[in-house]
Amino acid sequence: MNRPPVVSAPEWEAARAALLVREKELTRALDALAAERRRLPMVALDPSRYQFTAPDGRRVGLTGLFDGHRQVVIYHFMLEPGQDWMCGGCCSFTDNLAAGQWHLNARDTRLILMARAPQDEIEPVRQRFGWTVPFYSSHGTDFNEDLGLTSFGLSVLLRDGDEVFRTYFTTARGVDRLRMDFNLLDLTPYGRQEAWEDSPASWPQDPTMSWIRLHDEY
Repeated sequence: MNRPPVVSAPEWEAARAALLVREKELTRALDALAAERRRLPMVALDPSRYQFTAPDGRRVGLTGLFDGHRQVVIYHFMLEPGQDWMCGGCCSFTDNLAAGQWHLNARDTRLILMARAPQDEIEPVRQRFGWTVPFYSSHGTDFNEDLGLTSFGLSVLLRDGDEVFRTYFTTARGVDRLRMDFNLLDLTPYGRQEAWEDSPASWPQDPTMSWIRLHDEY
């Protein structure tokens, strides 16, 4: 194994302190980005255009997604009507979501999943993997098209009374930093063990995301 140097504890502490300086710089940069994100312009959505199906089968409008909260974060799950395969990325992302939303709710925010498949196709998936995050269906609506969605992604909506605004969207690597598994792996010597990473020569690496399995298939 082509390991990094093995050093004394004081040498390690000095190297760790030097890296901590870089980490703090990144933290401050992320704080600055979050400040810019809070000031992004918003786009109004028309609540009268959409009727979603809630997990319990009820039909709810756009404001119903908030369940009384002022903010909702939506993970757009790649599950189309009649789809006979499961997106490993979407499933593994959902596996990382906490069952309880007490702390989000305390800040007047909730998190939901949404897919274009009808509820009778979503429910077996939810049951199979034991997910408890509220999973809504946008089947029969133009919601995805109106939001310009072509794959998975994450939207943030703000409700002001009966008005609803889209304030943020991210996809691809933008979703990575929300995943506990990726963030923990990024702290380890081997990292995610993917080919794109800059790792010491001979360290284990596979094609990007090729190692991800549905969690009941490992």
